[in-house]
Amino acid sequence: MYVDSHCHLSFPELAARVDEIRLAMATAQVDRALCICTTLEEFPQVHALATRYDNFWASAGVHPDSEGVQEPTLEDLVGLARRPRVVAIGETGLDYYRLAGRSIEDMAWQRERFRVHIRAARAVDLPLVVHTRSASADTLSILREERAESAGGVFHCFTETMEVARSALDMGFFISFSGILTFRNASELRDVARFVPLDRCLIETDSPYLAPMPHRGRTNNPSYVVFVAEQLAALKNCSVQTVAEATSSNFERLFARVNEGGIDRETSHVMD
Repeated sequence: MYVDSHCHLSFPELAARVDEIRLAMATAQVDRALCICTTLEEFPQVHALATRYDNFWASAGVHPDSEGVQEPTLEDLVGLARRPRVVAIGETGLDYYRLAGRSIEDMAWQRERFRVHIRAARAVDLPLVVHTRSASADTLSILREERAESAGGVFHCFTETMEVARSALDMGFFISFSGILTFRNASELRDVARFVPLDRCLIETDSPYLAPMPHRGRTNNPSYVVFVAEQLAALKNCSVQTVAEATSSNFERLFARVNEGGIDRETSHVMD
């Protein structure tokens, strides 16, 4: 019934509890999840989840905050995208929240990494999972410059303004809401959620982080995505069943390869 479009089951807080989490998911009617990769080193663990369990899928990418890790090349990402059950490129994007004494100019390496991911997504015709924090202007600019609309994707764990949401929608991107939507101080985000058409919404946990109310402060897991759906239903003045059906359908439209297990090796190519 429900789909968690973004979780980190390979992270230590959850990796040893996968069987327990899957039982909780089944009880909550959360029947599918996309396991997100944040480093090339982590990819084998993420991919193993997707190949072991028939209701999990994987992404391939390096998070903008990941430093001191293997830097992905276009060929690296295209190669990983050829693996079965890989349905997205990312998580990728820009994050200027923790500059640690550096300037925005110093973050050129992040911008170049982002461009590599966009080029890979276009090369293999897979959607992008976009992370942006304190960097929305540069994120949107690079997406436009790299013609990312041809790949499409989702702005995950959305916390940006109405204007950013409108720009993302104009480029054909989906917008995913996390447990933050349920937080008491998230009134502006709830206004954004009212604005975004239901046929462009996804729901996620970003677990193990950002557990929704009434579980805030605890370790998050995909079974809690139901609380995000309930909040979105209240904002849209519709039933939670309607939100569950719409966001599940949106997940299938965006991550079209979920019904194929991965991308066709014969059709993937490295861009000129």
